[in-house]
Amino acid sequence: MALFDVSSDSTCDLKKDYVEQRGIWFVPLTFTLEKGDQLVEGLDAFSCEKEYVEFYEKVQDGWFPRTAKLNYQAHVEHFTKMAEAGVKEVVHFTISSGLANTITITTQAAADVKAKYPDFTVYAVDPLTATIGQGLLVALAADCRDKGMTAKETYDYVMEQRLYIQHCIIPNDLFYLKKGGRVSTASAVFGTMLNIKPMLSFDSEGKLKVLEKCKGMKKAFFRVLDHMAIAPCTEEKIAIVVHTNNQKEAEFLAGLIEEKTGVKPMITIMGPVIGSHVGPGSVSCGWLSVKTRDELSQAL
Repeated sequence: MALFDVSSDSTCDLKKDYVEQRGIWFVPLTFTLEKGDQLVEGLDAFSCEKEYVEFYEKVQDGWFPRTAKLNYQAHVEHFTKMAEAGVKEVVHFTISSGLANTITITTQAAADVKAKYPDFTVYAVDPLTATIGQGLLVALAADCRDKGMTAKETYDYVMEQRLYIQHCIIPNDLFYLKKGGRVSTASAVFGTMLNIKPMLSFDSEGKLKVLEKCKGMKKAFFRVLDHMAIAPCTEEKIAIVVHTNNQKEAEFLAGLIEEKTGVKPMITIMGPVIGSHVGPGSVSCGWLSVKTRDELSQAL
């Protein structure tokens, strides 16, 4: 019998069937697509691959995506639902504090729900990552739960593992980073003209940083291999390639990684909330490493 439950918001980018199969409580964020005077509201809870593809096709067709973080009331409703269902302890994941202050909202909502339901306790995890990195931590927590570990033991474990999750994030279009304030307008214009692909990663504070700039996607892919050589996967060989409607290039990168390292990455598509900030056509990789982010950064 499980001693606690696992929960996450949708910035973990875990698919519906996986969430249901693993018994993970899930709370979706919302997004808006805007084109001229047209607005389309959506929920980050797609049920099939087709919905993900259609979202990115709309963005490529000129629809501008906007996202919103989960507010206090949404957290209260989510935790109250769990408490009323009889959940006593939960390890809950939200987006990195380096990207949004959702962890602060989570902690306050959890405390207020506990005041009404004293037996209900939330261990709120700041993953210092998002998308597949966050999803990997959620999966590890579910593994701990299934092994019979306690909520506190699991919380301590995933908090320790956070900085061993490495990332190489390769956007295809610099304009989406410009909209998010990650690069200047001039850099976006000239970078796109010159086919420059920046490689980003999460630092030890969970903030996105530009590691380097590569001429073309293929060169960026080979730099991913360099990073993985410095900070290789653990014995579990966990690696994930995620894309924003760029399956062909994702398969190419996954093939390179398998050929070079012997690790066969899982391939998945990014959800609309995080994908809105990366833009269509991106390909990224995340893996659980034997080295920390600081160790990799110092070696580059």
